[in-house]
Amino acid sequence: MGRLEDRIFRLNDEIAALQQAEQLAANELDVHRHLNDDARRDALVSDNPFDRSDARDTAADVARFERHIAKLQQSRSKLEAKRDKLLAKLG
Repeated sequence: MGRLEDRIFRLNDEIAALQQAEQLAANELDVHRHLNDDARRDALVSDNPFDRSDARDTAADVARFERHIAKLQQSRSKLEAKRDKLLAKLG
């Protein structure tokens, strides 16, 4: 096997790892979204300042995970483009 094929296999491994990281982050994002929904509801019906603080914190967690997933997707897209260029060289 040549250097080009080795590079493609390494890229495929990196892409697979990013896909797995995306899936794990998406699963965790779902949990944070549910927590945020509950916290927002609690903040609306409560006079407790802790509930409003909790709602802000959980909203920040949701935003943080959304940014993390976007970065993973961007990294994966770059690797896929690089892999596609290498595959075109093979063909």
